Amino acid sequence: MNTDSSPIAAIATAPGRGGVGIVRISGKNLEPFITEFFRNATSELPLEPRYAHFLPFMDEDGSIIDEGIALYFKAPHSFTGEDVLELQGHGGPVVLQMLLKRCLQVGKNIDLRMAEPGEFTRRAFLNDRIDLAQAEAIADLIDATTEEAVRSASRSLSGAFSREIHELVATIIELRMLVESSLDFPEEDIDFLQKENFKEKIAAIRDSLSGIVAQATQGALLREGIHVVLAGQTNVGKSSLLNVLTGSDIAIVTPIAGTTRDKITETIQLEGIPVTLIDTAGIRTSTAEDEVERIGIERTWGEIEKADVILHLLDASIGPTRSDEKIAADFPEGIPVIQVWNKIDISGHRPSVDNMFGITQVYLSTQTGQGIDLLKTELLKIAGWAQTGESTYLARERHMNAMKTADKHLAIAAEHAVSGTPSLDLLAEELRLAQDALNSITGAFTSDDLLGLIFSRFCIGK
Repeated sequence: MNTDSSPIAAIATAPGRGGVGIVRISGKNLEPFITEFFRNATSELPLEPRYAHFLPFMDEDGSIIDEGIALYFKAPHSFTGEDVLELQGHGGPVVLQMLLKRCLQVGKNIDLRMAEPGEFTRRAFLNDRIDLAQAEAIADLIDATTEEAVRSASRSLSGAFSREIHELVATIIELRMLVESSLDFPEEDIDFLQKENFKEKIAAIRDSLSGIVAQATQGALLREGIHVVLAGQTNVGKSSLLNVLTGSDIAIVTPIAGTTRDKITETIQLEGIPVTLIDTAGIRTSTAEDEVERIGIERTWGEIEKADVILHLLDASIGPTRSDEKIAADFPEGIPVIQVWNKIDISGHRPSVDNMFGITQVYLSTQTGQGIDLLKTELLKIAGWAQTGESTYLARERHMNAMKTADKHLAIAAEHAVSGTPSLDLLAEELRLAQDALNSITGAFTSDDLLGLIFSRFCIGK
């Protein structure tokens, strides 16, 4: 990503037609640009900051490109912390491109250039308007696919997640100050640690961190969701289950075996968690009847390899068969499997959940709907969802890894604090490493390479 401080410009609204379109410009001193851009459009120069001005946006030859609202935000009272000008006109793609082109023409004298993906948000971070966790929350808010994900991303954007991390860091810093101020008195190591109750203090920090991790884990589920593959022999009700779970007739259902030849994908929400359901071609343990079916079965196994959860559909009216056992034996290790016994309306089984030999079994009927709620509950359990009543943070994988790293160093620090011959040097180092891990979440300690990777995934104009 470009790291120079030249003024930047971009279309800030999504591609396509719309009622309103926005061109955004950010730089350290935009007043000369504003004066030149609106020289023939208004006598109300300079523009009053944070005031909506209805003006014509004029081309180089004096013709009007569009009419709209100009909003000027004077640094540091703006999203980026720099001067920001927003030109809000009509949302036609050609109109916006003409307006952006005109802005770049006028801005040549101040080296105005096109913004790169995420560069506005990156400048907000570098100018201390937001921290790194809040910056990532902006992208998560835009990409959120469920209402719960939106609420969690908004909490992170408001700084709730960051405040929790800052409080932990402040507590660790206090412990570091105590340890490092005592390094000149090695003969008092043991008495010092006992007097300051270091073991209890570190345990308290780890307990607080554990609570944050629990909330962040729920948020990670809201962000990433789970991929669930429906697998099993032909004509056991995979497509029927997909239709019931989605509430619509997405898949073709007939008594003819092998109706589904390719995967069908649909996403639903369970307690706000995005659950991607993948219906697959029925698996035959014998040789497939034709080439199309053989390819479909190969793709089924490909989807099974990538699944977070496998729903192994079986026919409760027939019972387990050798083919079912062979299919189950070929499932990849490490992927949770729920055996779903369908057609209990024929077999006479009651809707229920059993756990036999460590395998969860759900008895249901796609025909009557009995047991469907039981299956949804088991899916949430396997996903790790816990309805705690507490708000969550839309955490990312790097946040989770950083917190796990911090906890590991705190655990080692606790061991040093209670050892028979404690070393203050080693204790201080483990506390420092724990602090660095947590600081990487908010960007207080973050490499430039990581910043480039994070912001390059943002959309242009954000």
